Order: sequence, then C-alpha cells, then structure tokens
Amino acid sequence: MVQAMVDIGEHEDRILSIVKGKFGFKNKSDAVNFVISRFETELLEPELRPEFVQKIQRLEKKGKFTNYKTLSELRREIEDA
Repeated sequence: MVQAMVDIGEHEDRILSIVKGKFGFKNKSDAVNFVISRFETELLEPELRPEFVQKIQRLEKKGKFTNYKTLSELRREIEDA
C-alpha cells in the first residue's frame, strides 16, 4: 500500500465527507479510493455504446472490403450504417 499526503480544498473535503457517509466508508481514504475507481471506469475506459456495437456488427456481416464508384456512394454507406 502506498501512502500519500494530499492537500485538498475545503470543498473537496466536504465532497469526500459526503461520499464517505453516503457509501458507508470507515474513513476518507476509502472514499478517495472509491472516487478514483469510479473515475477509472467511467472516464478512462468507457464502454462502447450498444448502437455503435450493432453498427460495427452490421458492417462486419457485409464483408471487409467494398468498392465504391463515387464518393457519394461511400458517404451514403457510412450514413446508413
């Protein structure tokens, strides 16, 4: 376990107190760890939206390569996917 001394503002301290109380943590260190883990899951590696996954799956079913005669055909394919 790594220990760190951190300077935080009064507002941030209040937020940690709220998180600590809301989730029933024993101390603010647990609240900090919780906030960091939530940040990681929500902002650093967000999940793909289901619509996007379906769009990619439809494109994969059609095949990997498609020839287009005009740029407008390519645009139409992208917009309809």
